[in-house]
Amino acid sequence: MSERRGLLIILSSPSGAGKSTLSQRLLQWDPTLSFSVSATTRAPRTGEEDGLDYHFLSEEAFKRQVSEGGMLEHAHVFGNFYGSPRAPVQASIDAGNDVLFDIDWQGAQQIRNSALGGHTLSIFLLPPSIHELHRRLQARGKDAPEVIARRMQKSWDEISHWDSYDFVLVNDDLDVAEARLRTIIEATRLRRTQQPWLTDHVRRLQTEFEETL
Repeated sequence: MSERRGLLIILSSPSGAGKSTLSQRLLQWDPTLSFSVSATTRAPRTGEEDGLDYHFLSEEAFKRQVSEGGMLEHAHVFGNFYGSPRAPVQASIDAGNDVLFDIDWQGAQQIRNSALGGHTLSIFLLPPSIHELHRRLQARGKDAPEVIARRMQKSWDEISHWDSYDFVLVNDDLDVAEARLRTIIEATRLRRTQQPWLTDHVRRLQTEFEETL
């Protein structure tokens, strides 16, 4: 096992609050940080690769993994199942590497309640205003007006769970938000529960102390 235990870093936000951009910046900042590749029962889209974009599973295989405790979190969305496989995450954090999750509040809650919940760091990103959130969604130029309207309707449900996260940041400046995210991650890496070697170190100190008496 590594000297440092890895973190499960959960980043959540309503669509348009900058989660994807900041996730990419974090991955560029620290090459040891990996992105959790979700599993899904939906069919691959053109250009998608198994194990890179998603782990594509049959519904039977997906449900079997859930029943065997192989998913840290899962959900049924628009007729398909999605989830975060536990095995690759376990291997990463045991090796001292952090894993980044781009999931909603429900997935975050499931992970916090899982066997690995003690090693989570959850961060929620808020927009500076609802007007700015709407402007950003329009500026992306990716979605039709009706899709943007649905995203805006869903945004308040997501924002209403802000107080269940460890940290909450208002993303009104990408550079500032990135700097704060780095600070939060670096500080949490030093948390006592992330440093398993400390127990042996304290025991050695106790032995040395007793030998001096």
